[in-house]
Amino acid sequence: MRILKIGFICIAFAITTQNNAQKKVAHFEENWKSLEKANKAPKWFQDAKFGIYTHYGPVSSVFEGSDPDTWYAGWHGMKMYEDGKKVPTKNGKPSSNFILHSKKYGDPAKFGYKYIIEQFNPSAFNAKEWADLFAQSGAKFAGPVAMHHDNFAMWDSKVTRWNSMNYGGIDPSASLKKEIESHGMKFMGSFHHAFTWKYFAPAHAYGGIDPADYDLYTNPHSLESDTPDKDFYNAWWAKIKEFIDVYQPDVIWFDWWLENMNEETREKFLAYYYNKGIEWGKEVVVCYKENTFPEKSAVKDFERGRPNQPKEQVWLTDTSPGSWFYRPNAKFTTANELVDILVDIVSKNGLMLLNVPPNPDGSIPQEMKDLLIDMGAWLKINGHAIYGTRPWTIFGEGPTRLPEGGHKVEKIKISYTNTDIRFTKKSDKEFYAIVMDTPVNEIIIKSLSTQLGVLNSKIQKIELLGSNEEIKWRRNEKGLIIKAPKQFPSNFSHAFKITLEGYTESSIGGDVDTHVD
Repeated sequence: MRILKIGFICIAFAITTQNNAQKKVAHFEENWKSLEKANKAPKWFQDAKFGIYTHYGPVSSVFEGSDPDTWYAGWHGMKMYEDGKKVPTKNGKPSSNFILHSKKYGDPAKFGYKYIIEQFNPSAFNAKEWADLFAQSGAKFAGPVAMHHDNFAMWDSKVTRWNSMNYGGIDPSASLKKEIESHGMKFMGSFHHAFTWKYFAPAHAYGGIDPADYDLYTNPHSLESDTPDKDFYNAWWAKIKEFIDVYQPDVIWFDWWLENMNEETREKFLAYYYNKGIEWGKEVVVCYKENTFPEKSAVKDFERGRPNQPKEQVWLTDTSPGSWFYRPNAKFTTANELVDILVDIVSKNGLMLLNVPPNPDGSIPQEMKDLLIDMGAWLKINGHAIYGTRPWTIFGEGPTRLPEGGHKVEKIKISYTNTDIRFTKKSDKEFYAIVMDTPVNEIIIKSLSTQLGVLNSKIQKIELLGSNEEIKWRRNEKGLIIKAPKQFPSNFSHAFKITLEGYTESSIGGDVDTHVD
């Protein structure tokens, strides 16, 4: 009997050892066929709808005390070398960044981008204040721009000396992760350093780069070169791998130009990160631009843009209320406009990633604080119509539409009216009609007409989120007609909860012709 017990113990130990070993085996292989099997948009991500990231670093201080209407902040490390001679420009004249840099610091050959890094002074950075504000805004995930085009790591890196601990004395990634997660938000980091190869090409063309600093500027190469060398690939990988291993982010977001790096590197990254997520017990997300990854393997991003129709695959837009980095006397959009954009995005199966550009010292501009607080106040009232929702049978109705979907369409000024409606749903018995401006007398939702066949059920009840007032309504061949309440709980975009007796969705698609004779 004793021998039998020992045998069972040995077998159990062997099985446990084998299971533990299996946990260490990569679940995804470094090929698209394997990677397309990933759960690229887990439920938590689809439910979140709203995230925040921060464009902040040494370049934030460049325009302090100036009036840079025509200057590029995030691209300063590239534009500062464009003298119109050694580095050609379209008009043959020095760029505005070159002129500014020369006046403020001196000749870029002597006072190059390295000098900007050496001036970095985040004296007012406070991770707790940032995270508290992000939580108050209603964001569900947040984090820093971990590395922008300038090759500067916003973490205490051991693989590059050009980092925020060596130059600035802070590790914003560590402190933000702690504070963000303390609010129950997910932690993210964004990476823009694939473009570094092109970004610092003008520095080499202009001259004055010390070979000892090639680890910042990359090895010398021509302005025309689109083929990074082996050192660049190794450094690119070492930095992102370190961030993954140390900070265990829930989301990694990529800017453009990664699509120009070889396929092997992209497959290697995606497999490594997805397998790390399994190891950590996390459902991680990767967001990308252009054609960096197959659409089935990661989440597509539209910079300052969005489709004009719903997409079957979950997608994301990154946008900013003003410039991407700090700009003196910056002009910000309004909370009303941002809420309208968020509502339109969510109705089409998307999420919003909103940029917050801190001041050079690391504090958040008061106008930006007010904007985020106003967004949070709106979401506190209307969040049930946003968080955890999915697209309804149609995304909306009304006269105001994007002329086309895609990249940077938000440059087109759009003002939604009280006849613009967007729909979201929680279940087949509960959906929301969000009126995108304050109505005066009544709201007519034409697509919910008894004649069009979009809604195949009787309405049981209609409520205005944030209000206890009884909502009076009727439905006929003209549409669903809701009498405007005496008072609206928010200043812009109002969400009505519509409860049904029972409903089976039809597959109408993006929208319908709401014209009723």
